[in-house]
Amino acid sequence: MRDQRRNKILVLIAVIVFVIAGGCSRKDQPRRFEAEFLELFDTVTQITGYAPNKEIFTQQVQSIHNELKEYHELYDIYDSYDNLNNLKTINDNAGIAPVKVDKRIIDLLLLGREMYEISAGTINIAYGSVLSIWHDYRTEGINNPDAASLPPVNQLKEASLHTDINQMLIDEEAGTVYLQDPKMRLDVGSIGKGYAVEQAARYAMDQGYSPLLLSVGGNIRAVGHKPDGQLWKVGIQNPDTQSGENFLYKAALEDVSLVTSGNYQRFYTVDGKRYHHIIDPATLMPSAYYTAVSIICPDSGMADALSTAVFNMPLEQGRTLIESLPDTEAMWVYEDGTIEFSSGFEAYLIQ
Repeated sequence: MRDQRRNKILVLIAVIVFVIAGGCSRKDQPRRFEAEFLELFDTVTQITGYAPNKEIFTQQVQSIHNELKEYHELYDIYDSYDNLNNLKTINDNAGIAPVKVDKRIIDLLLLGREMYEISAGTINIAYGSVLSIWHDYRTEGINNPDAASLPPVNQLKEASLHTDINQMLIDEEAGTVYLQDPKMRLDVGSIGKGYAVEQAARYAMDQGYSPLLLSVGGNIRAVGHKPDGQLWKVGIQNPDTQSGENFLYKAALEDVSLVTSGNYQRFYTVDGKRYHHIIDPATLMPSAYYTAVSIICPDSGMADALSTAVFNMPLEQGRTLIESLPDTEAMWVYEDGTIEFSSGFEAYLIQ
């Protein structure tokens, strides 16, 4: 699987669809375009926006792509890149030496530490030693279903001894990160993609690319609103993939993020039971509270982190956390289809 990652052809797909909503438009009016590319963060990135013409929109998309690509490489824990110290470099030097890194890595790790405190440890970017075991067993189970198995409990317990986030030493003045525990590993899968989306959105705003709708593997960030004043309409994924209904609801968004964590995408099956990728630190097993949790808040990095943190919490604990945060809402979906909302989530929903 690692070789497949390394051998991917990093190509920006030149599929840009020109759409005019409702008949003719004046030449000076911005027109709607959509673009899609595949190679970043192991997922599909979609960008919808308005520009005077296809050429300008293509330039904007390429610029955003390049910005996201930098974050993809910085936050990669699997691959190395020439002349770049990334998260893999930090992991490779655990217990050996501090690593000088880009400020964008330090900013992410500081947010990760903050979210660890806010969430009472239900999200931990220092949990890589445990997550890597699950990743390897899940990958093997997907590639060879007949031999799919669960990680040995004693192996998970031993790895969990090397997940103390306080062993991550950040020297902001020197610009270095050092993992004191030689067996500790960082994994920012619960926060890195959303953080990168937020930074790309801010970059787009600084460049005057608004309005835009960014979607990176379901991490959605609305920048502004449509030229006619309408808000962006976004579907909230239905975790029941067999129902025939793709979305549970549609939400109207402006200058906010919508991020969903669920058990219905990255999983494998052992003895007829599905095991997904969101691991509960309290049990070392895939979290069993919900099938999906959706978060709406202004910052995509926060939304990404909260969607994982709340997924690992009982409802009342998660509700208390969400209600304590300004401009932040959540929706919980249970296995039986029951849905719970925070106090302001339904205000975003439309018919």
